[in-house]
Amino acid sequence: MSGKYTVLEDLIRPVVEGLGYEFWGMEYLAQGKDSVLRIFIETDLESGISVDDCAKVSRQASSILDVEDPITGEYNLEVSSPGLDRPLFNLSQYEKYIGSIISLRLRVPFDGRRKFKGLLTALENDDVVIRVDQEEYLLPIDLIEKANLVPQF
Repeated sequence: MSGKYTVLEDLIRPVVEGLGYEFWGMEYLAQGKDSVLRIFIETDLESGISVDDCAKVSRQASSILDVEDPITGEYNLEVSSPGLDRPLFNLSQYEKYIGSIISLRLRVPFDGRRKFKGLLTALENDDVVIRVDQEEYLLPIDLIEKANLVPQF
């Protein structure tokens, strides 16, 4: 995890949790004037996350970010639920979805490829075990750039 991510999480997580939501994770996409800080929030309530919930978190997070100013330059702040194709950020999230289909992209090639889509079968230490076709891959979580659930309908 990068230093900027850690600084941002240390600022944002308490805001999200203080408002009664679960901090699911975040993405920071640095793209000049089109940079985006995307915060994902979750709740245990059956009603799920509403637009009002996102707006409430957005207002509070925006205030903290304006004061602390951890991001240089312009960026857009987005707050949303993780959705059906929820991103996976940490081992406890992967653990919840063992038995599900996931897609992931690695920072560097592993076995000649960076993209994998298959069944999440287990976790072994800090490795994610994914079955693609009939082959299993043990992928270190530190090498995973982005991972998402693949919704099954």
